[in-house]
Amino acid sequence: MKIICIGRNYIDHVKEMNNKIPEYPVFFVKSENSLLLPGENFRIPDFSNEIHYEGELVFRVDENIKNTSEEEAMKYVSAVTIGIDFTARDIQRRCIERGEPWEIAKSFDGSAAVGKFLPFSLSQLPYHFSLKRNETIMQASSSDQMIFSLSKLIAYVSKFMTLCKNDLIFTGTPSGIGKVERGDVLKGFINDILLLEVKVV
Repeated sequence: MKIICIGRNYIDHVKEMNNKIPEYPVFFVKSENSLLLPGENFRIPDFSNEIHYEGELVFRVDENIKNTSEEEAMKYVSAVTIGIDFTARDIQRRCIERGEPWEIAKSFDGSAAVGKFLPFSLSQLPYHFSLKRNETIMQASSSDQMIFSLSKLIAYVSKFMTLCKNDLIFTGTPSGIGKVERGDVLKGFINDILLLEVKVV
């Protein structure tokens, strides 16, 4: 199982980070050790002083996929939830400044929190989602605000690497990201259904 993460997929977040709107999907991979399952606490690592939350829609595929078309892509999606792409922003910034890869800022243990999954249905699109920090809504958006749709993402990624059964696709974050502190409680919702609750310790 691998975790595919899409970057710069919401215009408001692209502007928030002072980046350029991408011409094609930008993605990276988190390793399986990054997965933080429902009910587990997120532990702030001792190597970073600036861990950010990034709330995202997460989709699960249920078949192996290679070189699929946009028209066929959606039939391989089985479930949806909300997740958090935890990012060591200070480490990422340093890596970018030095021209180094920044997996250490994205793929550390527990950096990919996922909530409880709902069955995926085309009839439910668009999916509206939000992330609360200590009961305050910090992020809110919907799947129809993505620069690249889920079908485009699946088709594009599958050109470069085979998507395997149970792989997860984090589809990008909207604006409103921020730093977490010990004691924070993060809650993720899809269509007002609570699917994710993570305590930061």
